Amino acid sequence: MKTPRRDPEILLRQWWEEGAPRAIAAGLTALSVGYRVGLAVRERAYGWGLLRTGRLPCPVISVGNITLGGSGKTPAVEAAALALRELGASPAVISRGYGRQSRGVAVVADRDGVKLDARGAGDEPLLLAERLPGIPVVVGENRFEAGQAAVEQCGATAVVLDDGFQNRTVSKDLEILVLNGHAPWGNGRLFPRGALREPLTALARADLVVITNATDPDAGAARGRVRRHNERAPVIRASYVATEARETRSGSRVEAKALAGRRLLAFCGLASPKSFAGTLAGLGIQIAATMEFPDHHWYTAADLDELAKQAKGIGAEGLVTTEKDWVRLRGLEPPPAPLWVLPVRLAVDAGHDDWLRALGRTLASSGARRI
Repeated sequence: MKTPRRDPEILLRQWWEEGAPRAIAAGLTALSVGYRVGLAVRERAYGWGLLRTGRLPCPVISVGNITLGGSGKTPAVEAAALALRELGASPAVISRGYGRQSRGVAVVADRDGVKLDARGAGDEPLLLAERLPGIPVVVGENRFEAGQAAVEQCGATAVVLDDGFQNRTVSKDLEILVLNGHAPWGNGRLFPRGALREPLTALARADLVVITNATDPDAGAARGRVRRHNERAPVIRASYVATEARETRSGSRVEAKALAGRRLLAFCGLASPKSFAGTLAGLGIQIAATMEFPDHHWYTAADLDELAKQAKGIGAEGLVTTEKDWVRLRGLEPPPAPLWVLPVRLAVDAGHDDWLRALGRTLASSGARRI
């Protein structure tokens, strides 16, 4: 059972997945034409020098996607930062910090620890800061300025650019494109008629393609589409791995598989709730119902009360959500029902050597070293 919500973002996603009424589809198609023109104008502006791309004094590894969210980008950023550290660099992560209350460039975390809360940092930057102790995380609307702060204030010798595939403010040495294996192109249409942020010809820019949670073992369909536009980039497969489950009120931790067979109400504020549902199903969790919130939704006490009432009404044993959602609700009083948080990590299933080779070559060609 899916709990409907009348939020515009959720309605738009529903229209993408299930089809929109004819009049609405026509309007969205017209807006998509305008969006495509805007992309072309932006590209010309950079080509003519009206907009400029800055070069940082260290290698920049971009991790991004071609659709609006839900591809596993954040775990991929984490994995890239950890790999760069293992390869001898002193990495930092830079992000826009979507949904934060602060403005300008702000250091979320330096080598000594976390400096900002979720409201000041944004949910994803804070999550990355907590999962990457000792690795600086810097946010800023202008990613080049954020990168400068990472180098000058935090001593970074390599930068991981979060959600950087469409960003042109900073020059990039490695473009990692992450695709959701369940629906790598959404409905195949450009925003707002569909989830594509760019036409598929943009696949040609990728230096490395990561397909997450593919529906077929070899990710053959997605790989074939990539190869139509890009014959050079290695294509690797990866999956989300749930490492543990945490119960918020008691603080107890169990192996994720210990939740198998439990009847839980799932909720999340993600761009791709189906990916979360797939993770739960893979663990054998019985999803009594789901509640979808807008991406980056900041939860209220009323939201938790409503969720707890729904769980009780349908006989669920408790609630389950993502670690990113927990960042946005943990300041609230926990609900009376057990609330489980499910962290996930990115595991490279095939192509691990290509992953390390691409990162290592980028560091070697740029001369990155520890400070």
